[in-house]
Amino acid sequence: MHPTDRLQGETPERLSERFGAALTPPEARRIIAHVVQRGGDSLLGVQQLRTTARKAVEAELPIGQVKVLDRQASQEDPFVKFALALPDGAVIETVRIPLERKGRYVVCVSSQVGCAMGCAFCATGTMGLSRNLEAWEIVEQVRLVAAELRASGEGRVHGVVFQGMGEPLHNLDNVLQAIEVMSNPCGLAVDARNITVCTVGIVPGIDRLAGMRTRIRLGISITSAQTALRRSLVPMEGKYPIQEVVEAAKRFHERSGRLVMFAYALMGGVNTTDAEADALAELLKRMPARLSLIDWNPIAGLPYRPPTPEERDRFHDRLAGMGVPVIRRYSGGKDIGAACGQLATESTRKSRPRGAGREPGAPASEAGETSASSDQD
Repeated sequence: MHPTDRLQGETPERLSERFGAALTPPEARRIIAHVVQRGGDSLLGVQQLRTTARKAVEAELPIGQVKVLDRQASQEDPFVKFALALPDGAVIETVRIPLERKGRYVVCVSSQVGCAMGCAFCATGTMGLSRNLEAWEIVEQVRLVAAELRASGEGRVHGVVFQGMGEPLHNLDNVLQAIEVMSNPCGLAVDARNITVCTVGIVPGIDRLAGMRTRIRLGISITSAQTALRRSLVPMEGKYPIQEVVEAAKRFHERSGRLVMFAYALMGGVNTTDAEADALAELLKRMPARLSLIDWNPIAGLPYRPPTPEERDRFHDRLAGMGVPVIRRYSGGKDIGAACGQLATESTRKSRPRGAGREPGAPASEAGETSASSDQD
């Protein structure tokens, strides 16, 4: 047993294979449904589970515990942010996002404790990277929100988006394992088509997803279509230029049949020029995709500002005039630090040089610049 393994990170199939003759497939399904779906904190409540099977699982796979430290509800819109304490004392943030259809929600999950990449405009980048999240810690973020919605009668979790703290493709093994559990009928039963993995552009990770012919969605944060500007904002541009990222996105689309969602955080006076719009249109031509524009959200200590209405409208209209399928996207929860790019826990936020602690050429996270909150059936 790996010391960090927990039951919430297992599917019935993995559990059954792991224990062989000691655990039947029906018993494995009942265990995962009890722990993941219903939040059981002990296997004693599992019906039709042999004592020998229960003891075998208990001896090897404990049930993980994540504690809700804080819950903040926005006063401006129906967004809710959770601060969650992990077993080692690390803290992460998770956001509950409402969809247009009443009673449906998307959970914005973190994939790492912090982020090593230091993107110049992102709050998570000020934290540095402590560690990757285990698969079960990712699953627990969704399970906790689902449990609250069920208890309150407000609705259900319709989708999941990996755009919280961290770069998902930098922790891809655990992210994929978590998605298996979340989409399993005995797990959280979230349709894989409503799960989006967002990245700043890690080409090998995108190609790995493409090779899987997965049903999940892919979201990519652009920030700038001009090499020099993007590199100043996103250090990993030096390893994976945005042109290579878009080519990888094309391969993903061709193999999966899924439309790639690109996102662009508008920073007034930085990436809202006509030249930037022209470069962006050129970058995305002949690429089946949708582009979302979102205002950069204010973050204390960072030298940027949201666009003015005039900047935003001019940029949007110029792109639309060149045939780019572009929309404007709302980012809620600004008043509680839950909006795109704002996630960062004060207990681990660090004052450090940009890029400090980053692995050479490693990916960057924009902590939520890409949306997956469309209301798909």
